Formats: sequence, C-alpha cells, structure tokens
Amino acid sequence: MAKTEVILTQHIVGLGGESDNVRVAAGYARNFLFPQRLAVPVTSANKRQMEALRQRRAEREAHEFNHMTDLSKALSKLICVIKVKTGEDGKLFGSVTSGTIADELKHQFDIALDKKKIKLEHAIRAIGEFEVELNLHAEVKGTLKVRVESITPVAAPAAAVVEEKPRTEKRGHRGDIVAPTTAELKAKAEKGEKGEAKPKTEKKAKVEKKAKTE
Repeated sequence: MAKTEVILTQHIVGLGGESDNVRVAAGYARNFLFPQRLAVPVTSANKRQMEALRQRRAEREAHEFNHMTDLSKALSKLICVIKVKTGEDGKLFGSVTSGTIADELKHQFDIALDKKKIKLEHAIRAIGEFEVELNLHAEVKGTLKVRVESITPVAAPAAAVVEEKPRTEKRGHRGDIVAPTTAELKAKAEKGEKGEAKPKTEKKAKVEKKAKTE
C-alpha cells in the first residue's frame, strides 16, 4: 500500500498533533484527511505554516492540562453511587465496568469522561466502596470514589412459631391448689357451729352450780 507524508493541522488520537509530520496511507490522506482539513501535503509552502501550527498545539495542550487538573480536583470530592441488583448471597447480577462508571458520571453529575480514562484492573463484582484510578491526561492522574449499592429488598427473617401446649389441671400433687368439695365445706361449717356452742353450755353449767351453792 502506497504511503505519503502529511502535516497534521489538527490533533488526531493515535496519529499525532498539530504540526506533526507523519506517514499515512495515500488513500486515507486523499479520501479523509485532506477533505476534512485535518492534514495538508508536505510542501515548502505548507512547511512555512508549521510554526503557527505549533503555537496552536501549545495553546490546545495547555488548555487540556488546565481543564483536566480542575476536573481531577472536582472528581476527588465526588462519590459516584451505582445501584445494582444482587442475589440473596449479596453477589451482583453482572458487574460494574468503566463504561458503567462513565455513564453514571454523565447521569449524576453531567460530567462527560471517556471510559478509556477510567482504569479498572478488573470489573467490580461486589457491594461496597472502591477508589478508582483515573488517567485524565499524560501529566494528570486522579481518583474517584465509587459506591456500589444493592437495590434488591432484603428478605425479612422468618419468625419462629412457638406452639403453646394446652394447660391441664392436675389435682393431688404437692404444691397444687385443690378446690374443696361440697362435703368438705359442709363438715367444716358444722364443726364451726359446735365450737361456738360449747362455751355457752359451759357458762350455763357454772351459773346453775353457783345457784345451788347459795
């Protein structure tokens, strides 16, 4: 495939920045870079414009650096909350990826961040709080706190059912209170009447004995 040299007039990710002299496929330059004014052919006239391109590049990079520095400070104060569904054992259905975090940053804080700048060694698969590394710029790093919460309702523990045994009355055992029978009540009443009558009889006999003596 034929190659050609071009001078980039705009920053192109993976290819270079303004004023860079790069080699690309001739068809790519002819059909895309030149029509989009992203590059120009390498000529004496175009080379004289490189100083202006370098100045534009320096301004762009300074702006990006300042913007990412401010963004890093802002993100360090935020907590990105991600709500997920979990099973009874607390395990996530699926996982939380850099794409998930980027979407939530946009949704919760209206911050647009390329997911490629969010560095996760492994997808998050557990509930809890995590500190995620951010590569915002070649010279700017940052961190973001991510809290993963479950939205699955917690099942209430089953209440223990206590079966009450029917109470049964037992009589005759030591310590039990036994209701007296009708016969026992009648005998007790008669005994009480005899006890009350005896003192009257003795008093009458004493009075009669005293009268005879006199």
